[in-house]
Amino acid sequence: MTSVFSAEGKNLPCTVIEAGPCVVTQIRTVEKDGYAAVQLAYDDIKEKHASKPLKGHFEKAGTTPKRKLVEFKNFDTTAVKLGDVLTVNDLNLQLGEGMVDYLDVVGISKGKGFQGVVKRHGFAGVGGQTHGQDDRLRHPGSLGASSWPSRVFKGMRMAGHMGSNRVKVTNLEVIKLIPESNLIVVKGSVPGAKGSYVIVED
Repeated sequence: MTSVFSAEGKNLPCTVIEAGPCVVTQIRTVEKDGYAAVQLAYDDIKEKHASKPLKGHFEKAGTTPKRKLVEFKNFDTTAVKLGDVLTVNDLNLQLGEGMVDYLDVVGISKGKGFQGVVKRHGFAGVGGQTHGQDDRLRHPGSLGASSWPSRVFKGMRMAGHMGSNRVKVTNLEVIKLIPESNLIVVKGSVPGAKGSYVIVED
């Protein structure tokens, strides 16, 4: 994340997203595939790091191997053709005097490994250090089940793997576009670590 100053002098927290160039590598149709979608590819990789089927897939589109492939269903399949290169300018964002546009961003949140109930679910812990309870401050306490049903109910909030989930952040305000570098500056944060891949939805 970074920050920019608005016209009113406010310091706005924002995130810079590189949104292209993306190559159209496949166009799915209802007649052939049962649904309509456009597949976009992003981020060049060395040819030796791509499998033979992927190399053939990219050769059909007339492009070099890419690292990331994503399908978009809400896309006008008649407006593009195989091999087209899409940039920030193709997002149709309305920016200007008195105009505001918004984007949705999907990403994989940062993984935090195995965490206890205090960090994972916001539990307060067992309580004070009285009555010899010196090492149980962050423990979950009773799980609530007794002789019936003699088991732990599904969905019980317990310690476990935290983070590394698919997260969608909606209605992020677009502050600025830098078309020559295919950059979008949005207000606020997006899921994921620095340099990770995200999906931008208009």
